[in-house]
Amino acid sequence: MQTDQIIIDKLTEFKQRDKFSTNAWNERGLNPSSDEMCRHLNLFFDKCTDQLIKVINERSLPKHLKDILKSELLNLNKSDYDTEEKEFICDLFSGLAAIVNVDIRDNLNKWLYGVFLTTLMKIQKVIRQERIIETIRHSCIKCETKLETHILRKEDGIPETSWLVAKCNNCGEFNLLSHGPNLKETRFENYQLVDTLLMKEYTYDQALTRLEQIKYFRK
Repeated sequence: MQTDQIIIDKLTEFKQRDKFSTNAWNERGLNPSSDEMCRHLNLFFDKCTDQLIKVINERSLPKHLKDILKSELLNLNKSDYDTEEKEFICDLFSGLAAIVNVDIRDNLNKWLYGVFLTTLMKIQKVIRQERIIETIRHSCIKCETKLETHILRKEDGIPETSWLVAKCNNCGEFNLLSHGPNLKETRFENYQLVDTLLMKEYTYDQALTRLEQIKYFRK
């Protein structure tokens, strides 16, 4: 279980990052927004982070942390931002929510997509969840967010052939994952698949070395 100080340290690290740097946009495969927009959003998230730290120092109820995130999200007029900016904003809010251990996914979906589409997505999610037969969870090596792999189908005799290089959606850290054999169909949550390393070509130690190279070249 995370202590208040660990949470504050993570929030402080979040605040100190240049959250809308050119590299951050490049990692999303996008051209940066204007310098003015990036400064505005950085200051906005810094202010939001300061409020969360204040609440934690005051030892307020966890509900207050969620209320801050919900309130700050609604302070943003989504018509002021293009699609890429709105998705970036939601990803950062999701990161803050993960740090303070609250769930605002429904609020983010409503802000981003509207009530009708959010309701439709919920229905689709329920349908998809009925197919999940198992979930594999790995903790991100940096922020400890649970990187989930939902198993939809299994079949005996399918060997595990690759290490997976996964990028955490919360903090952007690269992780090396192994899921085991007999997986026929999977779906990823909380991370993006960056690369696969064939086990016949890479031992575990070699895969870790390659992981460090990928981190370096994709910074």
